[in-house]
Amino acid sequence: MIITAYKKTVLSQPKLVGMMYRHQYNKSLNRFTTLALHRIFYTHTKNVVHQLRPDIVVCTHPIPSAVISRLKRLGEQILLCTVITDYDAHGTWITPQVDRYLVSTQEVRAKMIHQGVPPSRIKVTGIPVHPSFWEHPGKEEIRERFGLKDMPTVMVMGGGWGIMNDEVINDFLTRWKDKVQILFCLGNNEKELKKLEQDPKYNHPNIHLIGFTLEVDKLMEVSDLLVTKPGGMTCTEGLAKGIPMLFHHPLPGQEEENCHYFTAQGLGEPISSLDVIVKWMDKLVGDLDGIRRRREEQLQSIARYRPMESAHSIIEMLDSKTVSS
Repeated sequence: MIITAYKKTVLSQPKLVGMMYRHQYNKSLNRFTTLALHRIFYTHTKNVVHQLRPDIVVCTHPIPSAVISRLKRLGEQILLCTVITDYDAHGTWITPQVDRYLVSTQEVRAKMIHQGVPPSRIKVTGIPVHPSFWEHPGKEEIRERFGLKDMPTVMVMGGGWGIMNDEVINDFLTRWKDKVQILFCLGNNEKELKKLEQDPKYNHPNIHLIGFTLEVDKLMEVSDLLVTKPGGMTCTEGLAKGIPMLFHHPLPGQEEENCHYFTAQGLGEPISSLDVIVKWMDKLVGDLDGIRRRREEQLQSIARYRPMESAHSIIEMLDSKTVSS
């Protein structure tokens, strides 16, 4: 219910969402919201906790983190670890009952300290993504499996909700279909998938329309450019693959902050105009070897990232609990 309401608000009133995000930036969830979450989730969550008797709860969203925090305030003895899955630190993530925060960057850690979180409770681990994104299998096998060619390839993603139905950008990309292979990944947006399937512009051997798939990692591996919404998870997956990214219409709030971070790091670029697409299409057609060479260099530079660091940190918390017990 909450996700559906948020999605509808984002699509219909994005400026309002952005204004609320900025207004609440340094604030935890207010008392009214906390009580509402308590009424909706408290009894069920308490029953689940009592049934499973976990040693630790790991939350990857501020709402469950707030619910477990309230359980702890009311007497539950349980370790709480919260993984902030964006490249920003909004106040709604922060409650005194969290035993450890796992965050993406030193910048996020500094923001949280500024908001009053004790430094000892924050560890910079990076955002965890599926291990397959850190693997690099043979490209030829992947291309053969999906019926793809070894040619300049653009992957277009719409995020978890499949929100990537900008006809201007999608149609503009098809202008290069004779020279560039384009993978449109629509996720769960079956309505948009069927619409594109019926559009003659998308009926071309170099255009592939893909619905929900669990093999995004493999498609990223054989792509040379990712056009995406700048969600924290997708950006981290792209980071692991070393693929250059173009960011399409960031949602107000955390997606904007993710976009700023990856742009500042030289890992992506916002689509501020169609000229940005023209520039990158020209690069793909005219200097594919250069793009692929720079990607290999990027993969070497991100070798310092430790994708298992967050898991190790959680195990460390469990070990500490065992010792203290």
